[in-house]
Amino acid sequence: MELRQLEHFVAVAEEQHFTRAAERLSVSQSGLSASVRALEQELRTPLFSRTTRSVRLTEAGRALLVEAERTLAGARAARDAVDAVRGLLRGTLTVGVEQCVAGVSPARLLAAFHREHPQMELRLRQEGTSSLLDGVAGGRLDLAFAATVAPAEWRGELVPLAREPMVLLCAAGHPLAGRAEVAWEELRGASFIDFHPDWGPRRAADEAFAAAGVRRTVGLEVNDVHSLLELVQEGLGIAVVPHHFSRKPEAARLVAVGLAGARRAVYESVVVLPGARSLSPGARSLMRLVREEPEREEPEREEPVRENPVREESVREEPVRENPVREESVRAQP
Repeated sequence: MELRQLEHFVAVAEEQHFTRAAERLSVSQSGLSASVRALEQELRTPLFSRTTRSVRLTEAGRALLVEAERTLAGARAARDAVDAVRGLLRGTLTVGVEQCVAGVSPARLLAAFHREHPQMELRLRQEGTSSLLDGVAGGRLDLAFAATVAPAEWRGELVPLAREPMVLLCAAGHPLAGRAEVAWEELRGASFIDFHPDWGPRRAADEAFAAAGVRRTVGLEVNDVHSLLELVQEGLGIAVVPHHFSRKPEAARLVAVGLAGARRAVYESVVVLPGARSLSPGARSLMRLVREEPEREEPEREEPVRENPVREESVREEPVRENPVREESVRAQP
């Protein structure tokens, strides 16, 4: 079994098409097919179920895919480590990111990284938190910027980035728009707009409603922030979102309302790392830039959301005060 064969196998598995995989790898389709057939013969089992219209992994193929990705990631890490000793950073850095993650600017970080290491190829994958965790665990991602990750979900390293309250967003004409804050029980039966369950803000909202003992139904599910804000603006529902969403230009005509007992509704963002020993040289260099981010601040004391419109603030388990607080960020520890 050769690394080249594993690369061919993984490409076909990801593209689910031999022609597209061959184009991606810049090899002939006949050569790619022969390589996969040789791998199947060596393993004595079919890896793909082929039809005239589709290529699907068999059960054996799914089992091999996990190990093939880890093996290829290890081979890349080995090459990168040797280059790092020689003072070079080459190869590929693959980063995963949630939408609108708080506490860091992935675009600015990657731009700074590219200026320092122009020889490295950058790849970016935008996915939900669960997919990001799987990507780092399987070696498809060097690291990821994710949200609302419970320690039980991840056995590697989690570096805190930011922590902020969740708030209620509604249209200006909504009955709740004039309130300073709203209790969770008052949201029973409301029409909600939210992300698909894998996205961090949805996970944080679901956990907050569960903690408050309030069941809700999400009628409209979206995959991007802008669609969510547009639907709220049109009065099709309300949304419980991280506070920094309310400061986006598209949210200018929306109203952010505080949530009573806001300490139960917290959105946290983190960097997901595979562990210090398995961190690639490129990932270590990017983490240095994360720690040097000019917008990173020392954590502030936490207080609940109060004012309407709501301004960026943090959460503390103390009585409500009419004292607006800025968004809290947490300095990543080395």
